[in-house]
Amino acid sequence: MKCINRVKKVAAVHDISCMGRVSLTVVIPILSTMGFQACPLPTAVLSNHTQYPSFSFFDLTDEMPRIIEQWKELDVQFDAIYTGYLGSPKQVRIVTNFINDFRKEDTLVVIDPVLGDNGKLYTNFDMKMVKEMQKFIASADVITPNMTELCYLLDIPYQEHFTDKELKKCLKQLSDKGPGIVVITSVPVPEDPHKTSIYAYNREGNKYWKITCSYLPAHYPGTGDTFTSVVTGALLQGDSLPVALDRAAQFILQGIRATFGYEYDNREGILLEKVLHNLTIPVQTNSYELI
Repeated sequence: MKCINRVKKVAAVHDISCMGRVSLTVVIPILSTMGFQACPLPTAVLSNHTQYPSFSFFDLTDEMPRIIEQWKELDVQFDAIYTGYLGSPKQVRIVTNFINDFRKEDTLVVIDPVLGDNGKLYTNFDMKMVKEMQKFIASADVITPNMTELCYLLDIPYQEHFTDKELKKCLKQLSDKGPGIVVITSVPVPEDPHKTSIYAYNREGNKYWKITCSYLPAHYPGTGDTFTSVVTGALLQGDSLPVALDRAAQFILQGIRATFGYEYDNREGILLEKVLHNLTIPVQTNSYELI
């Protein structure tokens, strides 16, 4: 008997940090709240995320193909494949094959090309990983790099500030490498340090979008995972790209504001538990603009 009113499945390829709201401990509750089944393909298990001074780390590279083989035997079908932190070129190749094997005509593939931040690569990453990621994004429908990752993916020198014209050119160049939708996160606003922007390009319709929102003076790990998870869920539920971006930006801001007033170790991430319910209500305002 065919199940018509089934719950959509998302293969979530991320690490799991047992302390701190990042990666799978963010991805799973967000997608579940938005009505989707998150099926984790874990890349590693950490005692806590890497912004703590020390952590334990268990690499699951060798286990990933075994999980994938079991899914093949079960004939699991995914409506979306969503990847985050991948720890090595070998993991990138495993996930590339996974996408090729499981992708159907209407499967949404979202890649968060995690490489670095603040102009530098993350620890243990080198140019081999960059080259692998440059090839990997060709598999995506949607990518969500930050400014640092944008520069590494395009082999251009890092700079903090770009003009709108320069960013539109970068968006188009990245889309030409494969993904139909490119979203750049955490773009500083030169004339207003209290603001931050998101830029996006959708090849379908050849449209460029920009969302500017308030910047609160606090850093919380996992906001990138949170943002891309909400965008993924929003696109899966049929939101347009600008509405998906608006929904994600508003949710991040709500989460930070809910957390900001607490005496609290910021390394634990935003208090998702206080704001998850907001994902089930309509977008409250529309702050996007066409550029």
